[in-house]
Amino acid sequence: MYIYTKYDKWYKIMNDRTKYNSIENIKELSVAEKILIVEDIWESILSSKEEIILSDEQKEELDSRVENYNKNTNDVKPWSEVKKNIESHL
Repeated sequence: MYIYTKYDKWYKIMNDRTKYNSIENIKELSVAEKILIVEDIWESILSSKEEIILSDEQKEELDSRVENYNKNTNDVKPWSEVKKNIESHL
Protein backbone atom coordinates (compact mmCIF):
# COMPACT_ATOMS: atom_id res chain seq x y z
CA MET A 1 0.00 0.00 0.00
CA TYR A 2 1.41 3.37 -1.00
CA ILE A 3 0.96 6.33 1.32
CA TYR A 4 0.50 9.61 -0.53
CA THR A 5 2.69 12.36 0.88
CA LYS A 6 3.01 16.07 0.38
CA TYR A 7 6.25 15.40 -1.48
CA ASP A 8 4.42 13.53 -4.23
CA LYS A 9 2.30 16.57 -4.90
CA TRP A 10 5.31 18.87 -4.52
CA TYR A 11 7.18 16.80 -7.11
CA LYS A 12 4.28 17.10 -9.52
CA ILE A 13 4.10 20.84 -8.98
CA MET A 14 7.81 21.45 -9.35
CA ASN A 15 8.52 18.86 -12.04
CA ASP A 16 8.13 21.60 -14.62
CA ARG A 17 10.13 24.33 -12.89
CA THR A 18 9.83 26.68 -15.84
CA LYS A 19 6.07 26.82 -15.30
CA TYR A 20 6.44 27.91 -11.66
CA ASN A 21 9.53 30.08 -11.78
CA SER A 22 7.69 33.36 -11.24
CA ILE A 23 5.26 34.69 -8.68
CA GLU A 24 2.67 35.21 -11.41
CA ASN A 25 2.73 31.51 -12.27
CA ILE A 26 2.65 30.51 -8.61
CA LYS A 27 -0.45 32.66 -8.14
CA GLU A 28 -2.22 30.25 -10.51
CA LEU A 29 -1.73 27.33 -8.09
CA SER A 30 -4.39 26.16 -5.68
CA VAL A 31 -4.11 27.18 -2.04
CA ALA A 32 -3.02 23.63 -1.13
CA GLU A 33 -0.24 23.74 -3.73
CA LYS A 34 0.92 27.15 -2.50
CA ILE A 35 1.04 25.82 1.06
CA LEU A 36 3.29 22.97 -0.08
CA ILE A 37 5.69 25.50 -1.57
CA VAL A 38 5.62 27.65 1.58
CA GLU A 39 6.28 24.57 3.74
CA ASP A 40 9.29 23.71 1.63
CA ILE A 41 10.62 27.27 1.86
CA TRP A 42 10.05 27.32 5.63
CA GLU A 43 11.89 24.01 6.05
CA SER A 44 14.82 25.40 4.08
CA ILE A 45 14.89 28.46 6.34
CA LEU A 46 14.85 26.30 9.47
CA SER A 47 17.72 24.18 8.21
CA SER A 48 19.78 27.24 7.29
CA LYS A 49 22.74 28.07 9.48
CA GLU A 50 22.27 31.76 8.75
CA GLU A 51 21.39 33.86 11.77
CA ILE A 52 17.93 35.39 11.71
CA ILE A 53 18.03 38.98 12.91
CA LEU A 54 14.87 40.28 14.53
CA SER A 55 13.81 43.90 14.69
CA ASP A 56 13.01 45.47 18.05
CA GLU A 57 9.31 45.26 17.18
CA GLN A 58 9.58 41.55 16.42
CA LYS A 59 11.42 40.93 19.69
CA GLU A 60 8.74 42.84 21.60
CA GLU A 61 6.00 40.82 19.90
CA LEU A 62 7.71 37.53 20.73
CA ASP A 63 8.25 38.62 24.33
CA SER A 64 4.58 39.60 24.55
CA ARG A 65 3.47 36.22 23.23
CA VAL A 66 5.72 34.34 25.67
CA GLU A 67 4.42 36.47 28.53
CA ASN A 68 0.82 35.83 27.44
CA TYR A 69 1.50 32.11 27.25
CA ASN A 70 3.11 32.07 30.70
CA LYS A 71 0.05 33.82 32.14
CA ASN A 72 -2.39 31.46 30.39
CA THR A 73 -0.64 28.10 30.13
CA ASN A 74 -3.96 26.23 30.08
CA ASP A 75 -5.36 28.29 27.21
CA VAL A 76 -3.54 26.42 24.46
CA LYS A 77 -4.24 23.62 21.99
CA PRO A 78 -1.88 20.75 21.27
CA TRP A 79 -0.12 20.79 17.90
CA SER A 80 -1.94 17.63 16.81
CA GLU A 81 -5.29 19.40 17.21
CA VAL A 82 -4.12 22.55 15.43
CA LYS A 83 -2.63 20.50 12.58
CA LYS A 84 -5.81 18.42 12.23
CA ASN A 85 -7.88 21.61 12.04
CA ILE A 86 -5.62 23.07 9.34
CA GLU A 87 -5.62 19.87 7.32
CA SER A 88 -9.40 19.69 7.43
CA HIS A 89 -9.49 22.96 5.48
CA LEU A 90 -7.21 21.80 2.68
